[in-house]
Amino acid sequence: MRRRLRGGCVLEEQRLFDSYEKNVSYLKDRLGVEESFDMVHLDLVYAGRGMSLFLVDGFVKDDILHYLMKLLSRLDPDQLEPDPLEKLLKTHLPYVELEKKKDLNAAADWVLAGPTALVVEGVDEIIMIDARTYPVRGLQEPDLERVVRGSRDGFVETIIFNTALTRRRIRDRSLRMEYLQVGRRSLTDVCICYIKDIADSDRVEELKNVLQEIDTDALPMAEKTIDEYISGRYWNPYPVIRYTERPDTAAAHLYEGHILVIIDGSPSVMITPSTFWHHLQHAEEYRQKPLVGAYLRAVRFFGFFASIFILPLYFLFSKRPDLLPEALAFIGPTDTGTLPLIIQFLIAEVGIDMLRMAAIHTPSTLGTALGLVAAILIGQVAVEVGMFSSEVVLYLALAAIGTFATPSYELGLADRITRLVLLLVTGLFGLKGYVVGVTLWLLYVSSMKSFKTPYLWPFLPFSWKPLRDVLLRSPIPLKNRRPAFLHPDDPDR
Repeated sequence: MRRRLRGGCVLEEQRLFDSYEKNVSYLKDRLGVEESFDMVHLDLVYAGRGMSLFLVDGFVKDDILHYLMKLLSRLDPDQLEPDPLEKLLKTHLPYVELEKKKDLNAAADWVLAGPTALVVEGVDEIIMIDARTYPVRGLQEPDLERVVRGSRDGFVETIIFNTALTRRRIRDRSLRMEYLQVGRRSLTDVCICYIKDIADSDRVEELKNVLQEIDTDALPMAEKTIDEYISGRYWNPYPVIRYTERPDTAAAHLYEGHILVIIDGSPSVMITPSTFWHHLQHAEEYRQKPLVGAYLRAVRFFGFFASIFILPLYFLFSKRPDLLPEALAFIGPTDTGTLPLIIQFLIAEVGIDMLRMAAIHTPSTLGTALGLVAAILIGQVAVEVGMFSSEVVLYLALAAIGTFATPSYELGLADRITRLVLLLVTGLFGLKGYVVGVTLWLLYVSSMKSFKTPYLWPFLPFSWKPLRDVLLRSPIPLKNRRPAFLHPDDPDR
């Protein structure tokens, strides 16, 4: 026996035995045929030879398999001579996806992934018939990336569907989709997708090496598990990888020179590398006229930064009204309520997160009732009894709207944590705490990197033309250069 490495998975290699019965017995034991009701073994005799089919019930297209079995049943022994394997592959099994395996363990792993294994007496290789099908939901628009105009299809949980949706939009001969498996037990299918003539080849190799070095038994959370392995900073709340469920968004990033990672079982495709500004872009900006798109982007930026700074700043001005000019003297609560302001903010922040989690776990038919309970029975009554100040509810609502306007769900969650930290340091240390907190946040974010790319590029390090494209939604005909930080092999569009 030899050991071989495949996509981070160390597998034992077991060559076929000389005996047909031993091969069948080994596969039955390896696949647990007698123990799992959905593991099917068909013991057949065609053309005077023993043949065995191994498959997973529910993973096979029955009509295709029945058609192939019907063809095999009509064979005479002399029709497989002199080379049975070549005769079967090239003549009597008319199907497009056929492979040969000399490794029993590899064949068993393939069966678990969906293909059917055909073991033939007197043949020293196993024929893999990839006539698999997976339970899959219909293509529909992603909930997190809706647009007014544009395509309504989105990625699903099946990797083959996702690669097909991507290739449908990119008919480039240099589009590459490289396959590997990650996870010693799960053997999760992973695809690295890039345009060879555009993407930086060094980045591609680096990403493949990182994925192949992942040593774990399974990927229970699919792309999020891989994210934690390749992003490095485990406790960093800010995302260094962008996710999308839209094929058009994925295709646009491929044309720029990004590399996609598609994981079987997840409708989210990973886009690498990505900067801070990528998480603030949305497909809707490019579905409208450039001026309208630039306005939408400006509003989104305002909402994002307001969600971080408006609450701590309001709290600071409430505690230090002397910092305000006379024209803004109205800022600050006239009635602070029975609880200290900092306690009100913290309770409200936790309450909004509880409401968000409750909305996720609440059936859609009861969503309206949940909103009424939150808005009337909790928010309004809390203000009327004096527990909360009405100004606190107002500014908290503005911050929450800014958070929900952030296209990236992961970045929105990081904003909440940043806002809470700024509230705490402002409450403890006042003006100095606010200034130091904001400064440390800027230093922390500017020190981050995504696959050796500065997180705040092109703001830090500064580059005016790319920064202009970040701040404004530039017209597509004027974007004739690909982002320089990607080091594309073909920098011109």
